Amino acid sequence: MPTRIGLSTSSVYPESTAHGFAYAARLGYDAVEVMVGIDALSQQTSAVKQLSEHHEIPICAVHAPTLLFTQRVWGLEPWGKLQRSAEMAHEVGAGTVVVHPPFRWQKEYASGFAEGIAALEASTGLTFAVENMYPWRATQKRGMEMYLPHWDPTHQPYEHTTIDLSHASIARDDVVDMATAQGARLSHVHLTDGTGSAKDEHLVPGRGSMRAAEFLRHIATTGFTGDIVLEINTRRCDSREEREADLAESLAFAREHFVPAAERAGG
Repeated sequence: MPTRIGLSTSSVYPESTAHGFAYAARLGYDAVEVMVGIDALSQQTSAVKQLSEHHEIPICAVHAPTLLFTQRVWGLEPWGKLQRSAEMAHEVGAGTVVVHPPFRWQKEYASGFAEGIAALEASTGLTFAVENMYPWRATQKRGMEMYLPHWDPTHQPYEHTTIDLSHASIARDDVVDMATAQGARLSHVHLTDGTGSAKDEHLVPGRGSMRAAEFLRHIATTGFTGDIVLEINTRRCDSREEREADLAESLAFAREHFVPAAERAGG
């Protein structure tokens, strides 16, 4: 399947999951990534499936509720959350589950995380793409490790990974180098941007300093076949028109700079 340009439902917050599907369909996105979160609709498989069918847009990925603010979504047991995410993915036709590495206080979960992820992939037939996070920086110079076994999946034994450009910005990682190091394990992308601050900015791609255009051109030349999902922050938009403009700009950026080799040859 060729790479799809998708929209994360988190990109339209504080509007709802339903609005995320509507924006994606109206603007011409190829797919949607469902962020399972505090929006009750996002937790209901039947509702999510109905939205996909109503708007005639597929769901490419399910983002498991493993964020700090979703710790109580679908219970407190982390493996149970991942199993439910897999069940939703199967029901809605998504091939990927995006998951964050464990927090440092989840020591039991973390101790068998890599093995558990591999077992879930084997038993479900799904891709569990572990996402890069970042050290929590109290100052501009010092960071605190909040994830186990590590916030960066690049050198961990995961078969599949996700690169998020905003998270890499906080960690001050070079995303082209990260993609090169991950190679064929890179299975999913959260396209966004950042300026290197300690905040998780999730800017419209091209508005930060993460060389998002170069990153897209790089993965296109390496034969990347996963999905590219726009995960931006539009909370500060003053109107739906402004939010829609940001979402449209993000989609145009992705289509301009990610051109698969087959299309370049044809052009």
